[in-house]
Amino acid sequence: MHTLSLRIAFALGLSVSSFSCSQPNKSDPADSNRQWLAGDHHIHSRFSVGWDRTKNPPTPKLGGDAIYPTPMNALMAKHYGLSWIVTTDHGGPFHSKVNKEMAYPELLMSRQVVPEVVQFYGMEFDTPGADHSSLIIPHTHDEVDLLFEIESKFNKNEPHPADKSWDTEPRMLEALKAMDQFESKPIIMANHPSRSATGMGEYGKDHPAELRDWNDTAPEIAVGMSGAPGHQAKALNPDRSIRQEPRGGYKGFPTLGGFDQMTARLGGFWDSMLGEGRHWWITSNSDSHINWREGGADFWPGEYSKTYVWAQKNHEDILDGIRRGRVFVTLGDLISELEVTARSDGASAEIGGTLEVKPGADVEVTIRFLDPTGNNAGESDPSVARVDLITGQVTAPASDRSTDTNPTTKVVSRFSKKDWKSEGPYRVLSYRLENIDSNSYLRIRGTNGQELEPQQDPLGEDPWLDLWFYANPIFINLK
Repeated sequence: MHTLSLRIAFALGLSVSSFSCSQPNKSDPADSNRQWLAGDHHIHSRFSVGWDRTKNPPTPKLGGDAIYPTPMNALMAKHYGLSWIVTTDHGGPFHSKVNKEMAYPELLMSRQVVPEVVQFYGMEFDTPGADHSSLIIPHTHDEVDLLFEIESKFNKNEPHPADKSWDTEPRMLEALKAMDQFESKPIIMANHPSRSATGMGEYGKDHPAELRDWNDTAPEIAVGMSGAPGHQAKALNPDRSIRQEPRGGYKGFPTLGGFDQMTARLGGFWDSMLGEGRHWWITSNSDSHINWREGGADFWPGEYSKTYVWAQKNHEDILDGIRRGRVFVTLGDLISELEVTARSDGASAEIGGTLEVKPGADVEVTIRFLDPTGNNAGESDPSVARVDLITGQVTAPASDRSTDTNPTTKVVSRFSKKDWKSEGPYRVLSYRLENIDSNSYLRIRGTNGQELEPQQDPLGEDPWLDLWFYANPIFINLK
């Protein structure tokens, strides 16, 4: 561990019993004691190794890419208010043995050292025919064997010498079919899906038809993508001055308000997936390798980006919450709780759910959020300036599987501070969707800024100044 990391740990008083994990204020016994639990599904440890390629086969060099031990990541996640994390080291020649023989024992120790944080085993999958993905393994007695089976058979960088036949889209579908046979199914989330894009809608390693193929092949496993990528501290120097670097490392085409174009573009790829009725969810993550205070491009887990899951605090329900879309994401602690409820004729649905209504019925949408007081890790106290209610129609599956637009998507209402009321620390607003005459969906986003639509992030943007949150959708189906 780097010296500064140790100094940070001691300065914060990080020990097993030095502080308690921040918990959401809301707990609803009627919903199986679920609550909003913040987490991060994309975190690297020192087992994201470098490689000594003078040897044959290449030998791993610990800390060659990411530098922190797994317990350090867990302690920092705990400090920044996370309740769950996934360790996701990426692979290389025979890296499946590194994960099994080195990374996994340290994860077991970390679970004992930091029991307040629910810790999943996983990896950043070097995806055949695509960019990287977060692979989250269910917490079972054979979790280490399940990951070893996937990585050793399908991770595209596993073989030595390198074998291009491992890096094809059909091979990824083969991997998904194999995972779909597991008794306890893992989850795959496409990471930074447009980081290799060269323009708006000019995709690189991940493209719309490919992601549709994933979802069709294993809809319980390939369930979504990272809406907001990691590496958001890339423009920050250790002294907090700014350098001319892109948020998220998006060099070909920038992020928009810190979010990937596949999510942030109104009526874009995400809306095209939702417009087919697909349960295709978004998350966010840190992609933590080296903290910005030590010259890296990353925030600690939970320092900037949080993925909130509506779940009980255990492995099974957190994974179920991700799989079912009970998720909202936020940057810079802009909000810490969010309820979106759609009601009609005595029935209701919330984030990730489906509401069935009669043709011509009205739907009452209630939005309730908590704008936390006090400074965030960026030493500022941002406030929500606007909340947008977005709707789109659900039609037939796309005839062109490369499509990345949904022309029916629109912002039906923009709410500013004058439009909501206070209920204690919460802010509440409502809107009536009238005369529902087609299958549809609604989703929510919000910002601390004044941009009506998120704009391209310039080089050297301070990530703490441009904050957004997004919620996964509620579907509305006609009876």
